[in-house]
Amino acid sequence: MKLLQLTDIHLTKPGDTIAGRDPNENFRKALGHAVTHHPDAEAIFITGDLSDWGDKDDYLRLKAEIAECPLPIHLCIGNHDERDVFLSVFPEGADENGFVQAIVPLSEGTAILLDTWGPDTHAGFYCSKRQDWLDRELSKATAPVFLFMHHNPVPIGIAPMDKIMLQDADGFGQVVARHAAKIRHIFHGHCHLPLAGSLHDIPFSAPRGTNHAGWPDFANKGNLAGSDLPESYAVVLAEETSTMIHMIEYGYEGTVRREGSPDYADWDRLTMVR
Repeated sequence: MKLLQLTDIHLTKPGDTIAGRDPNENFRKALGHAVTHHPDAEAIFITGDLSDWGDKDDYLRLKAEIAECPLPIHLCIGNHDERDVFLSVFPEGADENGFVQAIVPLSEGTAILLDTWGPDTHAGFYCSKRQDWLDRELSKATAPVFLFMHHNPVPIGIAPMDKIMLQDADGFGQVVARHAAKIRHIFHGHCHLPLAGSLHDIPFSAPRGTNHAGWPDFANKGNLAGSDLPESYAVVLAEETSTMIHMIEYGYEGTVRREGSPDYADWDRLTMVR
């Protein structure tokens, strides 16, 4: 089974840029690259910060863009979004409690989309009502379960980012710990960094994002750090006993060299391309 994760697309008013990059054009490039190179993907999951300012026009353009995509696309919201504005354009995205959460059956197991949005903050929240919902859905879900969310549920060791991570991390962690045997992987965004780790022995990961890139500036205690690294998305290859995740830097414009061979007999000092 192949899944794709895009994150932090930050759609803006046409013509506006973020870090000198056009997020609308970069999202179109990401979607085009994904469809061209991975037409066999089962679904695309976009893990939040769909809009940069939560503007309705951004969601309307997003709806039009994904309507043309031949692959199913499922949406989470992030701290840059506005839940009520998003739901005015995507009302089908609401669960029974009004959160942007959903259950997506997959050919191998289940995907669960989580809403970690909170008002007037960049930090993430997963309140008791959401925790109860997730607990019930995990009890019913067919394993393996893949969780998709915006905010990181584990500190990344960079002070400014850790201030705006998931604030209900302990409660969230207790819920997933009870169902750890079912949960194959947690996918998040928010940090604009390629990350990997585990929570209660459940692996998690994040790609960089489809527009502006972060930088792991461990010495900086007050500001978020950016860089000019390439835009990216993730390709998830899930089999019965394994999960492999690639970060595809589709924004890379350098040379791709086809060099070497997997066959040991072809490794020759005189003829090997290095």
